[in-house]
Amino acid sequence: MAGTTVQDGGLVERAFTAAIGEQGVHPGDPVYDDMLAHVRATMGESKISVFRHLLGGDEARAQAGNAAFEHAYGELVAEGHCAPIPGAADVIERLRTAGVKVALTTGFSRATADRILAALGWQDIADLTLVPAEAGRGRPYPDLVLTTVMRLGLDDVRAVATAGDTTYDVQCGLRAGARIVTGVLTGAHDAEALHAAGATHVLDSVRDLPDITFAERR
Repeated sequence: MAGTTVQDGGLVERAFTAAIGEQGVHPGDPVYDDMLAHVRATMGESKISVFRHLLGGDEARAQAGNAAFEHAYGELVAEGHCAPIPGAADVIERLRTAGVKVALTTGFSRATADRILAALGWQDIADLTLVPAEAGRGRPYPDLVLTTVMRLGLDDVRAVATAGDTTYDVQCGLRAGARIVTGVLTGAHDAEALHAAGATHVLDSVRDLPDITFAERR
Protein backbone atom coordinates (compact mmCIF):
# COMPACT_ATOMS: atom_id res chain seq x y z
CA MET A 1 0.00 0.00 0.00
CA ALA A 2 2.34 2.78 1.17
CA GLY A 3 4.52 3.84 -1.74
CA THR A 4 2.58 1.78 -4.31
CA THR A 5 -1.09 2.71 -4.11
CA VAL A 6 -0.84 5.17 -1.20
CA GLN A 7 1.56 8.09 -1.03
CA ASP A 8 4.06 7.80 1.81
CA GLY A 9 5.30 11.37 1.91
CA GLY A 10 7.81 10.53 4.62
CA LEU A 11 5.16 9.27 7.04
CA VAL A 12 7.00 6.03 7.77
CA GLU A 13 10.16 7.91 8.76
CA ARG A 14 8.20 10.40 10.86
CA ALA A 15 6.42 7.59 12.68
CA PHE A 16 9.69 5.71 13.15
CA THR A 17 11.36 8.78 14.65
CA ALA A 18 8.50 9.15 17.14
CA ALA A 19 8.54 5.44 18.01
CA ILE A 20 12.27 5.06 18.47
CA GLY A 21 12.28 8.24 20.54
CA GLU A 22 10.10 6.44 23.08
CA GLN A 23 12.89 3.86 23.29
CA GLY A 24 15.37 6.60 24.14
CA VAL A 25 16.95 7.04 20.70
CA HIS A 26 16.72 10.47 19.09
CA PRO A 27 18.03 12.23 15.96
CA GLY A 28 21.67 13.08 16.57
CA ASP A 29 22.30 10.01 18.73
CA PRO A 30 25.17 7.82 17.44
CA VAL A 31 22.89 4.89 16.50
CA TYR A 32 20.00 6.89 15.05
CA ASP A 33 21.36 7.24 11.51
CA ASP A 34 22.16 3.53 11.29
CA MET A 35 18.67 2.67 12.51
CA LEU A 36 17.05 5.00 9.97
CA ALA A 37 19.20 3.52 7.19
CA HIS A 38 17.93 0.05 8.15
CA VAL A 39 14.33 1.27 8.11
CA ARG A 40 14.84 2.67 4.61
CA ALA A 41 16.55 -0.48 3.36
CA THR A 42 13.80 -2.74 4.70
CA MET A 43 10.77 -0.77 3.55
CA GLY A 44 8.03 -3.29 2.85
CA GLU A 45 9.06 -5.66 5.64
CA SER A 46 6.72 -6.39 8.53
CA LYS A 47 7.27 -3.54 10.96
CA ILE A 48 7.56 -5.77 14.04
CA SER A 49 10.41 -7.62 12.33
CA VAL A 50 12.17 -4.31 11.74
CA PHE A 51 11.89 -3.34 15.39
CA ARG A 52 13.13 -6.75 16.53
CA HIS A 53 16.27 -6.18 14.49
CA LEU A 54 16.75 -2.57 15.60
CA LEU A 55 16.31 -3.37 19.28
CA GLY A 56 18.61 -6.38 19.39
CA GLY A 57 15.93 -9.05 19.64
CA ASP A 58 14.49 -7.65 22.87
CA GLU A 59 10.88 -8.73 22.32
CA ALA A 60 9.35 -6.44 24.91
CA ARG A 61 11.11 -3.36 23.50
CA ALA A 62 10.35 -4.44 19.94
CA GLN A 63 6.64 -4.80 20.71
CA ALA A 64 6.63 -1.42 22.47
CA GLY A 65 8.47 0.22 19.58
CA ASN A 66 6.14 -1.30 17.03
CA ALA A 67 3.07 -0.23 18.99
CA ALA A 68 4.43 3.30 19.23
CA PHE A 69 5.15 3.31 15.49
CA GLU A 70 1.64 2.13 14.63
CA HIS A 71 0.13 4.74 16.96
CA ALA A 72 2.25 7.54 15.49
CA TYR A 73 1.45 6.50 11.92
CA GLY A 74 -2.25 6.26 12.76
CA GLU A 75 -2.16 9.77 14.21
CA LEU A 76 -0.60 11.12 11.03
CA VAL A 77 -3.30 9.43 8.96
CA ALA A 78 -6.01 10.82 11.25
CA GLU A 79 -4.55 14.31 10.79
CA GLY A 80 -5.08 14.02 7.03
CA HIS A 81 -1.54 13.12 5.97
CA CYS A 82 -2.69 10.31 3.70
CA ALA A 83 -3.44 10.40 -0.02
CA PRO A 84 -3.65 7.89 -2.86
CA ILE A 85 -1.05 7.56 -5.57
CA PRO A 86 -2.58 9.47 -8.50
CA GLY A 87 -4.61 7.08 -10.63
CA ALA A 88 -4.34 4.13 -8.22
CA ALA A 89 -8.07 3.87 -7.57
CA ASP A 90 -8.79 4.01 -11.29
CA VAL A 91 -6.28 1.21 -11.92
CA ILE A 92 -7.92 -1.02 -9.33
CA GLU A 93 -11.36 -0.35 -10.80
CA ARG A 94 -10.08 -1.03 -14.33
CA LEU A 95 -8.54 -4.34 -13.28
CA ARG A 96 -11.58 -5.53 -11.37
CA THR A 97 -13.94 -4.51 -14.19
CA ALA A 98 -11.82 -6.68 -16.50
CA GLY A 99 -12.26 -9.65 -14.17
CA VAL A 100 -8.89 -9.41 -12.42
CA LYS A 101 -9.05 -9.96 -8.66
CA VAL A 102 -7.13 -7.34 -6.68
CA ALA A 103 -5.53 -7.65 -3.25
CA LEU A 104 -3.86 -4.88 -1.29
CA THR A 105 -1.09 -6.12 1.00
CA THR A 106 0.99 -4.22 3.51
CA GLY A 107 3.63 -4.54 6.20
CA PHE A 108 1.43 -2.58 8.62
CA SER A 109 -0.84 -4.04 11.26
CA ARG A 110 -4.53 -4.61 10.57
CA ALA A 111 -5.45 -1.58 12.69
CA THR A 112 -3.18 0.74 10.71
CA ALA A 113 -4.20 -0.73 7.36
CA ASP A 114 -7.85 -0.16 8.27
CA ARG A 115 -7.14 3.44 9.26
CA ILE A 116 -5.57 4.06 5.86
CA LEU A 117 -8.42 2.38 3.99
CA ALA A 118 -11.00 4.36 5.97
CA ALA A 119 -9.16 7.65 5.44
CA LEU A 120 -9.22 7.09 1.68
CA GLY A 121 -12.73 5.63 1.57
CA TRP A 122 -11.22 2.41 0.22
CA GLN A 123 -12.88 -0.13 2.50
CA ASP A 124 -14.44 -1.92 -0.48
CA ILE A 125 -11.96 -1.01 -3.20
CA ALA A 126 -10.26 -4.43 -3.44
CA ASP A 127 -11.29 -8.07 -3.34
CA LEU A 128 -8.95 -8.61 -0.38
CA THR A 129 -6.71 -6.66 1.98
CA LEU A 130 -4.05 -8.57 3.87
CA VAL A 131 -1.47 -7.87 6.59
CA PRO A 132 1.43 -10.07 7.76
CA ALA A 133 -0.30 -11.30 10.92
CA GLU A 134 -3.06 -12.75 8.75
CA ALA A 135 -0.67 -14.52 6.38
CA GLY A 136 2.02 -15.92 8.68
CA ARG A 137 5.12 -13.91 7.81
CA GLY A 138 5.64 -10.57 6.15
CA ARG A 139 7.86 -9.71 3.21
CA PRO A 140 10.30 -10.80 1.85
CA TYR A 141 8.71 -14.19 2.61
CA PRO A 142 6.13 -15.37 0.06
CA ASP A 143 3.29 -15.74 2.57
CA LEU A 144 1.31 -12.62 1.61
CA VAL A 145 1.11 -13.64 -2.05
CA LEU A 146 0.47 -17.32 -1.35
CA THR A 147 -2.25 -16.52 1.20
CA THR A 148 -3.85 -14.20 -1.35
CA VAL A 149 -3.89 -17.01 -3.90
CA MET A 150 -5.68 -19.28 -1.43
CA ARG A 151 -8.08 -16.66 -0.07
CA LEU A 152 -9.16 -15.60 -3.56
CA GLY A 153 -9.44 -19.17 -4.83
CA LEU A 154 -6.94 -18.79 -7.65
CA ASP A 155 -5.86 -21.90 -9.53
CA ASP A 156 -2.26 -21.03 -10.35
CA VAL A 157 0.21 -18.62 -8.76
CA ARG A 158 1.69 -18.14 -12.22
CA ALA A 159 -1.42 -16.13 -13.04
CA VAL A 160 -0.47 -13.57 -10.38
CA ALA A 161 1.00 -10.13 -11.03
CA THR A 162 2.50 -8.21 -8.11
CA ALA A 163 3.44 -4.55 -7.80
CA GLY A 164 5.44 -2.86 -5.08
CA ASP A 165 7.87 -0.04 -4.46
CA THR A 166 10.50 -1.98 -2.50
CA THR A 167 13.01 -4.75 -3.07
CA TYR A 168 11.18 -6.78 -0.43
CA ASP A 169 8.00 -6.56 -2.51
CA VAL A 170 9.95 -7.93 -5.46
CA GLN A 171 11.48 -10.75 -3.43
CA CYS A 172 8.07 -11.69 -2.04
CA GLY A 173 6.56 -11.97 -5.52
CA LEU A 174 9.48 -13.95 -6.92
CA ARG A 175 9.58 -16.38 -4.00
CA ALA A 176 5.85 -17.01 -4.36
CA GLY A 177 6.23 -17.82 -8.07
CA ALA A 178 4.24 -14.93 -9.54
CA ARG A 179 4.60 -14.56 -13.30
CA ILE A 180 4.75 -10.75 -13.29
CA VAL A 181 6.70 -9.07 -10.49
CA THR A 182 6.82 -5.33 -11.00
CA GLY A 183 8.59 -2.59 -9.13
CA VAL A 184 7.15 0.93 -9.13
CA LEU A 185 9.05 4.18 -8.76
CA THR A 186 6.61 6.05 -6.50
CA GLY A 187 8.04 4.91 -3.20
CA ALA A 188 11.09 3.77 -1.32
CA HIS A 189 13.51 2.18 -3.80
CA ASP A 190 14.92 3.25 -7.15
CA ALA A 191 14.99 1.47 -10.51
CA GLU A 192 18.51 0.12 -10.02
CA ALA A 193 17.59 -1.54 -6.73
CA LEU A 194 14.34 -2.95 -8.10
CA HIS A 195 16.03 -4.38 -11.19
CA ALA A 196 18.81 -5.85 -9.02
CA ALA A 197 16.18 -7.55 -6.86
CA GLY A 198 14.86 -9.32 -9.96
CA ALA A 199 11.76 -7.35 -10.96
CA THR A 200 10.34 -8.52 -14.28
CA HIS A 201 9.24 -4.94 -14.99
CA VAL A 202 9.97 -1.54 -13.44
CA LEU A 203 7.18 0.99 -13.93
CA ASP A 204 6.89 4.70 -13.29
CA SER A 205 3.68 4.06 -11.37
CA VAL A 206 1.07 1.42 -10.61
CA ARG A 207 -0.99 3.25 -13.24
CA ASP A 208 1.04 1.33 -15.83
CA LEU A 209 0.28 -2.10 -14.36
CA PRO A 210 -2.86 -2.90 -16.41
CA ASP A 211 -0.98 -2.47 -19.69
CA ILE A 212 1.61 -5.05 -18.59
CA THR A 213 -0.99 -7.38 -17.13
CA PHE A 214 -3.29 -7.36 -20.13
CA ALA A 215 -0.37 -7.74 -22.56
CA GLU A 216 0.77 -10.88 -20.72
CA ARG A 217 -2.77 -12.34 -20.79
CA ARG A 218 -2.98 -12.19 -24.58
